Amino acid sequence: MPELPEVETTLRGISPYVSQSQIKQLIVRESRLRWPIPEDLSQHLEGATIGVPWRRGKYLLLPIGTSGTLMIHLGMSGSLRIVDPDLAPRKHDHVDLVLESGRALRFHDPRRFGCILFTETPREHPLLRDLGPEPFDTVFDGRFLYRQSRKRKTSVKAFIMDSHMVVGVGNIYASESLFAAGISPTRAAGNISLARYERLAQAIQGVLSASIAQGGTTLRDFVNATGNPGYFRQTLNVYEREGELCRVCETPVKMARQAQRATYWCPHCQS
Repeated sequence: MPELPEVETTLRGISPYVSQSQIKQLIVRESRLRWPIPEDLSQHLEGATIGVPWRRGKYLLLPIGTSGTLMIHLGMSGSLRIVDPDLAPRKHDHVDLVLESGRALRFHDPRRFGCILFTETPREHPLLRDLGPEPFDTVFDGRFLYRQSRKRKTSVKAFIMDSHMVVGVGNIYASESLFAAGISPTRAAGNISLARYERLAQAIQGVLSASIAQGGTTLRDFVNATGNPGYFRQTLNVYEREGELCRVCETPVKMARQAQRATYWCPHCQS
């Protein structure tokens, strides 16, 4: 699934092409996404100018004139690419936003778990209003995690993956951040000290920053705005490395299921 680094990579890739660009035409080849694309969407978009795109969690937000905002989520396997509008669409290229500049923003989503919605009040939209802070916000640090975790019996991995606590720490980056902080993913969130949460907050920021710098992590489907994969996978320490030797201590990496998600960790480096 595209997670925060992949979405941030996409944002940075499309922004120079779509910011302050006028929308010439909306082409919808398949409207049945996670939620149906609104039938009147073209009325909001065609002829309008896109403002400066931004991100909230895993949602891409494109301001549309003064009328509202286009909300895009890449779902489980989606991507956005800048293409020549005359380029023949591939299977699962469901939507094109054709720009007056002669380019098109093309939405690709094989599993159709993504969404394209329009809202007049993005920060108050039900999908966004209850999200926790961004991991790079000034309010997010070890003290924040420590305060929020008190008396919580859930695992620390599930705790940092809860988007109401902090956004964008998906399965890959939760495993990698906990490894970097030396914390076992099975430990109860409420039993971790402030000092360890301070290391964890720094690890989350460091791992996400490193992934963004390398264009995200391509496990299966993700490509960036130019159609290229992300390269952070080459530096993963534990994720999908079950049975392989830890890069630090050479102990075999373990894997277990937590809440139906695969969790990877080094039993020697993490406690």
